[in-house]
Amino acid sequence: MCVHNRMNKIGRAMLMVTAGVIAVGLIAARAHGQSFTISQNGKSVGTASLSLKQAAGGFDSTSGTKIDMPGLKYNFSENAALDASYHLSKVQLTGSVNGTAATVNTIPQGQQFLMKINANGQVTNTPLGFHRETVFLADFDPGALQTLLNLGAAHNNRDMWALIPKQTGSITALRIATNADMQGTLNGTPVGVHHLTVTYGSDKTELFSSPNNELLQAEWTDEGFAMVRQGFKLTPSARPNAAPPAAPPPDATPAPTQPKAAQPQQQ
Repeated sequence: MCVHNRMNKIGRAMLMVTAGVIAVGLIAARAHGQSFTISQNGKSVGTASLSLKQAAGGFDSTSGTKIDMPGLKYNFSENAALDASYHLSKVQLTGSVNGTAATVNTIPQGQQFLMKINANGQVTNTPLGFHRETVFLADFDPGALQTLLNLGAAHNNRDMWALIPKQTGSITALRIATNADMQGTLNGTPVGVHHLTVTYGSDKTELFSSPNNELLQAEWTDEGFAMVRQGFKLTPSARPNAAPPAAPPPDATPAPTQPKAAQPQQQ
């Protein structure tokens, strides 16, 4: 999917919702104030943040993203209440896309999620099917991705769902594949890195996390976007060596070696 398609998707959605949380077993103080840099084809285009505070019966979470690039000016701030197992209790989001403001409120209600979207002067209330392990998934949002990591670790990456508040809202299944572990550094200290591939609909995200399930990096390779936690650097995997040249047959006489003229160095 090209960057223009993603911009159009964001514009049609007006805004996407997320519930931001930290990894399972981490205390709030450790996760508070995580910051991320968003880039597109290696060029910085925005920032994102995630913080969490302990509250009665669970957590109060805030997350936000700001992107400023040609064709896309996108920002939001979100506040979510989560229970002790990182399930959503309620979420409220405010923001804008290319100058058009929007608000989104979502709560679980009985055997459904009720999503209210106010954008372009229109209010839409949409009931959506309820699934316990559900993530509010927004573009370029570390909170939604961290929630996904937490719930996935607790449920073997199975029976996961994503609430997508595009147009009138929808819910779709998440497919999560586990890849080989990698290596990286966080603030100069070596750290093991888990690698997951998450797909839903036509979207695909590469997720990289610490052994404690802390979000470290996310990539949307089709569009060239990446979101990297400040202080983290992923170690690229070693490239395979070129195959050695084939040996001449035993009865072959090697040709005399001729000196080669010096060639200009290629950049």
